[in-house]
Amino acid sequence: MTAEADTAALAERLGYAFAQPSLLVEALTHRSWCADHAGASSNERLEFLGDAVLALVVTDHIYGAYPEMAEGQLAPLRAEVVRSEALADLAIELRLGEALRLGRGEDSSGGREKPSILCDAMEAVIGAVYLDAPWEVLVELVTGWLAGRMAVAAQGPGVRDFKTRLQEYCARNRQEPPVYCLTEKGPDHAKQFLAVVRVDGVESGRGEGRSKKQAEQAAAASAWQTLSAATTRTAL
Repeated sequence: MTAEADTAALAERLGYAFAQPSLLVEALTHRSWCADHAGASSNERLEFLGDAVLALVVTDHIYGAYPEMAEGQLAPLRAEVVRSEALADLAIELRLGEALRLGRGEDSSGGREKPSILCDAMEAVIGAVYLDAPWEVLVELVTGWLAGRMAVAAQGPGVRDFKTRLQEYCARNRQEPPVYCLTEKGPDHAKQFLAVVRVDGVESGRGEGRSKKQAEQAAAASAWQTLSAATTRTAL
């Protein structure tokens, strides 16, 4: 693919057609590219903007979606959703690395897979959408990209790995390790995954997400909640 085709394919995966495509190009331009191409603008300013926009969108969403949560619960929930590792994972799901503009040295050293570069570029893309789209469109896009993560994080703010928690639960209760079954639906640019997890052969949870990892985490969270609640009731 040409660079223009890679950028157009990414816009399709993002689910948004830019009125000003140059904003997306800038969001994908790493400073190493600018070192090789005089006059090019890096994505650092858009990254700065996108970081603030992302925090506001997520804060507004969780404030309205979880009225029962106190500030002490909302803050770690937001932190979990916007942490750099989560944004890098989102960038990987969207295959953002394929469209990055990197200098020759950075590209040859694996820059398209570096979490720090992917995270920064994801924030820059959000900043670019903010400048290009109506606020309502921006909110719909960002919450759509992060809906699964917010739902999982809300079940246990600060707890990142429900698959591990479910595995530990099964070990403590002398049950077989959880088994995950994945299916997928939708076109390549907007694929959704459904995970079903079984414990001792019994379906214990389901979850959906934009990636296999996200769907499995959502299913594990559902199963862990269900099984933990059942154990508590039995103990009573």
